[in-house]
Amino acid sequence: MESWLENNYPVELKSIDITPYKRGNTGTDYITIIDSGKPGPNVMISAIVHGNELCGAIALDFLFQNNIQPICGKLTLAFANYRAYQTFDPGSPMESRFIDEDFNRAWSLSVLDGSRNTIEVKRARELKPFVEQSDFLLDIHSMQNKTPALTICGPLEKGQAFAKNIRTPRYIVSDEGHETGTRMRDYEDFGDPKSEKNSLLIECGQHWEKNSKNVAIDTSLRFLKFLKMVDQDFCNDAHLELPKKQTLIEVTHPITIKNNSFTFAQDFIGFEVINKKGTLLGWDGQKEVLTPFDNCILIMPSKRLYKGQTAVRLGKVIN
Repeated sequence: MESWLENNYPVELKSIDITPYKRGNTGTDYITIIDSGKPGPNVMISAIVHGNELCGAIALDFLFQNNIQPICGKLTLAFANYRAYQTFDPGSPMESRFIDEDFNRAWSLSVLDGSRNTIEVKRARELKPFVEQSDFLLDIHSMQNKTPALTICGPLEKGQAFAKNIRTPRYIVSDEGHETGTRMRDYEDFGDPKSEKNSLLIECGQHWEKNSKNVAIDTSLRFLKFLKMVDQDFCNDAHLELPKKQTLIEVTHPITIKNNSFTFAQDFIGFEVINKKGTLLGWDGQKEVLTPFDNCILIMPSKRLYKGQTAVRLGKVIN
């Protein structure tokens, strides 16, 4: 497992006990389907795709504790990489991200139907039928650095429109994913412009900051209310204030590390706007990495600076 680079972020959240949700009602551990018995969409909310991202588990627990009951369709609540989550140690809070490999890079048929048998791929195969039957997916995540929350909507217009319809958070990031593998939110029909199926990935803030759980809960409620899955007055006291406007950022240049070393020129944390084209961002091995245009926005610069990983995404404001 990769080592955690000290970043002085306090662990303000406490991991909750999810074992009461193990049996569920589907025959697959930690997955529950709540069926309204009425026609409507099949909707899924997933949490702890990465085991160190606590806010999603707290949000699902909130829905359960408030006796979430869809008024139409079916609602699937999934604790995804529960094995990694159950290794979480606040003394080494990054070490539980995964067991064998990143769960959120396994979502292609070549992997799921292939011969790879890591803990994460096996679990992804368990989730596969639930993801495939979902019309709409919200995948709850958090980030390494303390920056504003953002929604990742994929590269398609349908994802951008969906993110705007949820109306929160302020920032929407449209990108094509990572070279190392496919995310759940991009799986099959979600990434097909001809399909009506749609998905969003919400990054709720820094992994362990207290407010990330509030963002996760608020976004989950607004997601369900937009889809008319719950009454509009359900848990209104848990809502955060809506942003006055949303900003759509298109990722034009994902910087994937090609060499055995990568170093940033500064201690970037994300959402920095680099005014001048050609500004030095860092070095991929000996090769300089420069901003490709003026007013370049840095999205989620990583501390996992290994060959094949995404070091940072470079974007521009669309509207």
